[in-house]
Amino acid sequence: MRAITSDRLLLRPWRDEDMDFLLDLESRWEVVRFLGAQPTVMNSREDALASIARRRAIDDPIHGIWAITTAAHRRLVGNLLLKPVPLSAGEPAGGSTEVEIGWHLHPEAWGHGYATEAAAAVLDDAFGRGLARVIAVTDPDNHASRAVCRRLGMTHLGRTTRYYDTPSELFEKLAG
Repeated sequence: MRAITSDRLLLRPWRDEDMDFLLDLESRWEVVRFLGAQPTVMNSREDALASIARRRAIDDPIHGIWAITTAAHRRLVGNLLLKPVPLSAGEPAGGSTEVEIGWHLHPEAWGHGYATEAAAAVLDDAFGRGLARVIAVTDPDNHASRAVCRRLGMTHLGRTTRYYDTPSELFEKLAG
């Protein structure tokens, strides 16, 4: 998986040595509370290593799950994903795989514009590689992520239950 850069950030593949940061990040309820229909906190270094292995297993020229670091100091600040989105049970696939973008950052990194900057860099890269459409699936109560979607110029399509077996607010961005 390739690294992606922006003015202030370096998005890179996750490494085993990131395990303690990932455990700290995803053991916090305030970070994971909006992730999926049944969010859970991470409990062990072993869970963190297994999660890192799954993140690295994505072998695709466009999709990925990146560690977000500051460019200047390489300090880890969060996670950015661009991957096929799982449909809710009973939803017809419709012949095409939709791709979602998502992020979660450490609370110490909140409020610095990192999520917007990282997502914009990944969107630019993906659209430059031929991806035509990306969606964001946000919890209705996740006002911060909805604000990031708006800053990215994403269009709000309304509420849906098509993904993750839970009601979500759906946003999209088209290439071009």
